[in-house]
This record gives sequence, structure tokens and C-alpha cells, in this order.
Amino acid sequence: MSQEETPGRDDVLRMLASLDGRPSEDVPELIESMELAWLVHQVEQRYGVRMELDSGQYSRMTTVSGAADVLREVIGMPDEHIRD
Repeated sequence: MSQEETPGRDDVLRMLASLDGRPSEDVPELIESMELAWLVHQVEQRYGVRMELDSGQYSRMTTVSGAADVLREVIGMPDEHIRD
């Protein structure tokens, strides 16, 4: 999967905004646990993957920027973090 096919910061903001129907510009930088679960679910659905994240990756996903970084890394990686 190429960089263009992985979620970026704007994609993360849109997915988080869809949780409660707010505009993406109203999404705060910090991500709460319920939002993180929603985000992972949305990524799995939209990209057709099942992600296997470790605790270090989850801990880096407490901000929108951190989540975008981890998602780009994980979705761009071979099978060790993603299951079809």
C-alpha cells in the first residue's frame, strides 16, 4: 500500500469527527480511549484490514498527529501488524 493510500492527519480528523457528527475543525488534538477505539474500527473498515497494535503503538495514538503517524506506519508495513 502506498503513502497516498494510508490515512493522514486530515483523514484521522474526519474519522474522529464522524463519531459524533461535529466538524473536523472542532476535533481536539487529544484522543480519548473511546475515540481511539472508534478510529481503529473506522480504519479497519475503510482500508479493509485488521490491525494488531501493541501497547507502544496505542500509547503513541493519544493525539491526532500521533495516530496519523502510527496508522501510516502500520498500514504501510508488511503482515506483522495487519491481518486480512
